[in-house]
Amino acid sequence: MLEVKNVTLKYGDFVAVDNLSFEVNQGEIFGLLGTNGAGKTTTFRTIMGLLYPSSGYVRYDGSFVSYDTVDKIGYMIEERSLLTKMTVKDLMLYFGQLKNVPVKTILERLDMWLERFEIKDYKMKKIKELSKGNQQKIQFISALINEPSLLVLDEPFSGLDVINIQLFVDVIREYQQKGCTIIFSSHQIDHVESFCERLVVLQKGKSVINGLITDIKKEFKKHNIKVVVDDLDKDHLLSIKGVYDVIRHANEWEIKIEDESVSNDVFNYIKTLPNVKKYDVEQASLSEIFIAKVGKKYEEA
Repeated sequence: MLEVKNVTLKYGDFVAVDNLSFEVNQGEIFGLLGTNGAGKTTTFRTIMGLLYPSSGYVRYDGSFVSYDTVDKIGYMIEERSLLTKMTVKDLMLYFGQLKNVPVKTILERLDMWLERFEIKDYKMKKIKELSKGNQQKIQFISALINEPSLLVLDEPFSGLDVINIQLFVDVIREYQQKGCTIIFSSHQIDHVESFCERLVVLQKGKSVINGLITDIKKEFKKHNIKVVVDDLDKDHLLSIKGVYDVIRHANEWEIKIEDESVSNDVFNYIKTLPNVKKYDVEQASLSEIFIAKVGKKYEEA
């Protein structure tokens, strides 16, 4: 288990992380979200033992991160940290031996991952000769080469197309099934919502959302109604108490309501319309909650 307890980290008078606490259980995928500069990367570096908190602590499996535990951790940072003049093989030997992985094992794992990510012909190529997407694959492999039990992924999908994102997703799921503890951030909030049961959202170093996604959505209360119908009076819907927006998409209408109880009044109107093909009531998406909560904090700042 990863435990972050009352962590504060300061750079002089600037507070980068402010009294942050959360836990990530074995076999759990945990989301750490926030806008640029919110403190995500600082938090990751503190978890890795690269930075030391001004107060509070981070423990993994009951111990502080040290040379004895760091070999169990895989870390993929947002900014590419690859040595571009090295070949893929030499780079992986370098990273693997830093984590005390035997050379033979490194090469066996490298061949397996290059095959898995469909870049097996790139083993002897220099990093600078690879596309950005393939460099991202190599960065991911470098985080996996030691078969970590704690995997820290900072924007792992950056620069990837949908096909390669799915390759990464499949690998992350497999590591979860092995019992690996995974904490990751992504600006693509739909991935966080599909991966995680729990998350923390940071704003200026402080936690503004923390907990189970199901509880966060329940507490937010707002819902969306998706409707496919031939004809609809937008002004009539907006006149219904509790309806605060009606949006026309390419193939459907989206009706935003203050809470689920309003759906009854909306349904009483929709059922009078001809040829209703769809009527679904859904909880607000995680991205909507993120914008509402973080946007409000920006306005207050």
